Amino acid sequence: MAKPQKINLHKAARKAMEQYGFEPDFPPEVLDEIKALGMDVKVDVEPGCRDLRHLLWSSIDNFDSKDLDQIEYCEKNELGEINVKVAIADVGRYVPKGSDLDKYAANNTASIYTGVVTFPMLHQNLSENLSSLAVDEDRYAIVADFNVSSSGLIQSVGVYHAVVRNKAKLVYEVIGRWLEGKTKTPDEVVNILELEEQILLQDRVSQILGESRFKRGALELNTLEAMIISEGDTVLDLVVVEEDKAKAIIENFMIAANGVVSEFLENAGVPIIQRVVRTPRDWEGIVAVAKSYGTKLPSKPDANELSSFLIKQKKADSERFPDLSLTMVKLLGAGEYVFSELNKPNIGHFCLAVSDYTHSTAPNRRYVDLIIQRLLEAVLNNNPTPYTKKELEEIAVNCTEKEKSSKKVERLMKKIAATTLLTGKIGEKFDGIITNASQKGTYVRVFNPPTEGRVMRNSRGLKVGKKVTVKLIKLDQNRGYIDFEVVGKKRK
Repeated sequence: MAKPQKINLHKAARKAMEQYGFEPDFPPEVLDEIKALGMDVKVDVEPGCRDLRHLLWSSIDNFDSKDLDQIEYCEKNELGEINVKVAIADVGRYVPKGSDLDKYAANNTASIYTGVVTFPMLHQNLSENLSSLAVDEDRYAIVADFNVSSSGLIQSVGVYHAVVRNKAKLVYEVIGRWLEGKTKTPDEVVNILELEEQILLQDRVSQILGESRFKRGALELNTLEAMIISEGDTVLDLVVVEEDKAKAIIENFMIAANGVVSEFLENAGVPIIQRVVRTPRDWEGIVAVAKSYGTKLPSKPDANELSSFLIKQKKADSERFPDLSLTMVKLLGAGEYVFSELNKPNIGHFCLAVSDYTHSTAPNRRYVDLIIQRLLEAVLNNNPTPYTKKELEEIAVNCTEKEKSSKKVERLMKKIAATTLLTGKIGEKFDGIITNASQKGTYVRVFNPPTEGRVMRNSRGLKVGKKVTVKLIKLDQNRGYIDFEVVGKKRK
């Protein structure tokens, strides 16, 4: 671990927010609305609302998460299927369309996680208290209810209002290590009657859902994301966040629930915002990368063939698979939000192998999810659709652009943290992989510390996915600039 250096990380994070068009602070009018909401939650089982507090609901999230958007419950039904219920925090009842809370959320469009400080989309009294599905608290929710067959077929049961009560807040890493056989059953699981069986059933249906998607052509990708470890304004390290079975549970349930919500709204005749990944941005580049691994892909985009290639490579070389995944993510292109009209073909999500997909399971953290929730509320309450086509189109475009900007904020903060760890290492060599090569510049991701920088020398002829050895030639901590020179190339 590099010797930590002092830098005002909080000031840098605020500056990055403003630089990319975000508001880091809640304005007075938002604080007034929050104050008017009060601190206490009064929950009644309203007409048309189901009382599901008796079920063994649980959440799996980061250890420090308080803005809990979803909780889960599973049980076997009489047909031998597994019934899955995903309860989503009913945020919409606290944030009316056109309110100052809504306007602030519409600008930032999401909670921004800089790794140093989190800038929440909604005030903490709302996202971490009133609407959060906190442990041992009665909360309003919207439930996506569906059955999963042994082959992974999803059959929607319905979408409805409910009152729920989270019985256990579990942590990704703790549950993940247990499910993978690396530790004994955690005390927080043992101490709650039948929770062990519940989580094991969730893991089972998660695997069924995942395997079914991969058979349909979903892409097996495992990019390594870096997380800043800091104490105050001291950067201690950048560490890679590993995937595990616990994260897979939430991912697979989220994808399934979002599909159920999308289908529900389309059946109700309501146009929505879809989350899509279009046909790959650079299929020729993907074909070339596969060829370098000895695999021939079709000349036209084929998700099933690409999926088979990725699964094979993960089994053959799991240690280097994240490098291949990162290359593929760059060549595939980014996801986006689009307005989806009724009776017109959906663009679909190339990476997930689904045609009907939206974002609905994180209304405390993402604005699109709050919009989808308002559309659901309108259908469930037999009210008119609250948005025009033009409004939904504008929201989709804004959320796509702001998502790109939020990633820039997060990348900038990771680079600033990395410059701190790299201070004093000018002239040292690092192994890495080319992540971007265009007229705008060539970029490389080095493995230790896990960060990205620009190739300023010897970049000619480099392509995305090329393994290289680079030398650090310049740092700029204030702007997060990390400059490298290529001093060696590898075959793969």
